Amino acid sequence: MTSPALTKTPCTIITGFLGAGKTTLVRHLLEHAQGKRLAVLVNEFGDLGFDGEFLKGCGIEGCSEDDVVELPNGCICCTVADDFVPALEKLLNRANPPEHILIETSGLALPKPLVTAFNWPAIRARVTVDGVIAVIDGPAVAEGQFADDPDAMAAQASQDASVEHDNPLEEVFEDQILCADLILLNKSDLVDEAGRARVKAEIAQHLPKAIKIVETSHGKVEPALIVGLGAAAEADLAARPSHHGEGEDHDHDDFDSVNFPLPETVSPEALAARVAKAAQAEGVLRLKGFAAVQGKPMRLVVQGVGQRVGHHFDRAWGAGEARDGRLVVIGLKGFDQAAVAAALNG
Repeated sequence: MTSPALTKTPCTIITGFLGAGKTTLVRHLLEHAQGKRLAVLVNEFGDLGFDGEFLKGCGIEGCSEDDVVELPNGCICCTVADDFVPALEKLLNRANPPEHILIETSGLALPKPLVTAFNWPAIRARVTVDGVIAVIDGPAVAEGQFADDPDAMAAQASQDASVEHDNPLEEVFEDQILCADLILLNKSDLVDEAGRARVKAEIAQHLPKAIKIVETSHGKVEPALIVGLGAAAEADLAARPSHHGEGEDHDHDDFDSVNFPLPETVSPEALAARVAKAAQAEGVLRLKGFAAVQGKPMRLVVQGVGQRVGHHFDRAWGAGEARDGRLVVIGLKGFDQAAVAAALNG
């Protein structure tokens, strides 16, 4: 009697730039798992652990804290051997292993090295990349934050494959969409029809092949569009070009991640105003964290990208839990930390 062939556990890699809405998408997929056992690997940049905190204990039926694994020790594509592979093996070796694994990369991660890691001997017979999903911040791209002159840059790159890009954020953005099997144009409700058409055209000019672009708002998308693509991306690396050669590291020295304390605030609006002012500091890219509001039992989450700051209550503070607020600020190397601190204390 022959034993049945081993079935590889499918994994979905969710990539995207800072603040694009990856964690919101992951939470949406968890909320609509329909009984399927899902697990999540969350990669943090910085030591706040905000995205994992946002997913853990979120009250979603069937999703326990053990199903959310954080990898906070740097970019996931740079710590494959030390962090990613052992974490994946630990999930697979559980008595009741997940049927599908969602992997949320940090906004600074390059997806191709991570896809390549699925060919590592320790895991290649057990897992497969079901699909790579790139989540795009529609309003940010519409405002041209990732390329001063996309047409000129694309033309120059096509003429000289060794060209050096002045803006490393552009390389990160391009590598994420070049590796994708599906692109989600998120926050599309904040961009008019003409703006959405421009963003789609800009994305398309970077792509070497036809990739579906789906408009979404608040990460709400039919899960069947995300899970079950069957891409086997680890066997399709040649079709996923990158600015970075095989085995080449990218330099995170271009970025700083700094934590700031957030004292209890009198109102969500008061905190949002201070965070919005902090976002204007030179070199700041992304802000995210949580705080206590006077007289409120719920924890306030605040996030900011560019000049857009949002806030909402996510859960009640735990019994005995210190109501200490924290904000992680990600910015270009040497960003004006003094200006951020002054704005938050103002």
